[in-house]
Amino acid sequence: MFYETAKNDHGLPYNPYKSIVVPRPIGWITTLDTDGVVNLAPYSQFNNLGYDPPYVMFSSGSQFGDGGPKDSARNAVLTGEFVCNMATWELRDQINTTAQMVPSDVDEAEMAGLEMIPSNMVAPPRVKASPVHLECRYHTTLTLPGNSVDNIVYVVVGEVLGVHISDDVITDEGKIDILKCRPLARMGYFDYTSVESVFEMAPGGPDIEKIRRGLEGRAHGRDAAE
Repeated sequence: MFYETAKNDHGLPYNPYKSIVVPRPIGWITTLDTDGVVNLAPYSQFNNLGYDPPYVMFSSGSQFGDGGPKDSARNAVLTGEFVCNMATWELRDQINTTAQMVPSDVDEAEMAGLEMIPSNMVAPPRVKASPVHLECRYHTTLTLPGNSVDNIVYVVVGEVLGVHISDDVITDEGKIDILKCRPLARMGYFDYTSVESVFEMAPGGPDIEKIRRGLEGRAHGRDAAE
């Protein structure tokens, strides 16, 4: 089949687009508003950008009816900070609870019964039960126009200042045990998946060490392992 996105003439009962770019990692974003109220929400348009320095991005849609950014994007801009908590299979119910649309003055972490702990370098707190946290300083926002005010996209980019990793998910080889973490990922519709298998496949060729450095995110001359 083929369809034009401007026409959405796919003939299916559901729009298939968000079921094509999958699985999408979930950024479970903590921010504080200017009054100090905690906001915690999952974003499935989320990923890392570069590694020296490391950046992450999450994409937020607009508030229904007014075209402005959602709470997480607005708070990150106003306060200059946010935290990414790893979304995992074990925490799926709490993640789903924090996905609800509630008023800005509602603390979603409290609503989900989650214990929050202080961060080291930024003000927004971390989800204690999550095995990995990224403390981030806001860098920039890319605003993409929508065909209506309800479909404006705000791409928020932050520099990762600090990383927390639970000792329980570090293997004897010094790697993160992804199968123990079981990160959650978004599919289309109301479907999710989690990581249940891992395999290694290194590229060949004469520049394997340069490729490995990039894939592992090692900064030349500044990596602790060198």
